[in-house]
Amino acid sequence: MSPIGRDEAAGRAARELLDPQYAREPLFDRLQRWFFQFVNDLLDTVAGGGTAGGVLAAIVILLLLVGVGALVVWQVRRAGRRRAAAPGELFDTRRLTAAEHREAAERLAAEGRWTEAIQERLRAIARDLEERALVDGMPGRTAAELAAEAGRALPPFAADLAAAARSFDDVTYGDVRGTPAAYESMSTLDTRLATARPAALGATP
Repeated sequence: MSPIGRDEAAGRAARELLDPQYAREPLFDRLQRWFFQFVNDLLDTVAGGGTAGGVLAAIVILLLLVGVGALVVWQVRRAGRRRAAAPGELFDTRRLTAAEHREAAERLAAEGRWTEAIQERLRAIARDLEERALVDGMPGRTAAELAAEAGRALPPFAADLAAAARSFDDVTYGDVRGTPAAYESMSTLDTRLATARPAALGATP
């Protein structure tokens, strides 16, 4: 079999894609089928063609495989980014209880991973307030939105909640490194909020 030239390959692709029997076939399926047929033709050329043609075909196959691999990696990464929290959101895709977020925060703090510990501690605060029906369980909530809503339910804590939200945003989106002091402040607020009650129902500490 003689090597497949560029013009011949393009001609084959055009004839294949325009074949009436495939008129109703989705374009992606046609392209996918043509691609695998093209690779098979190249493999046949490598097996039965001359030295120069075989080398050329091998190079083309390699480039095609690299391109396909790069496309797959890009799609996987894009899907991963879609699964992650959008910029500004408080929670990621995990659904944990307040206790589980606190446990994660303490573990991270013990490892000296202050940025992640601060993030998990504010998530613990948010989840605790949701579990106690002091704030709504709003999907896609930002730290600032949490602080605003919780501050209306618990006015004496409004300023501390706003500061906690800023701390979360700083370490998450502002390239600010978490510190033991910032984590301790978040942890103390979490402890104080644990016994807080709405102003209309009772006094807060």
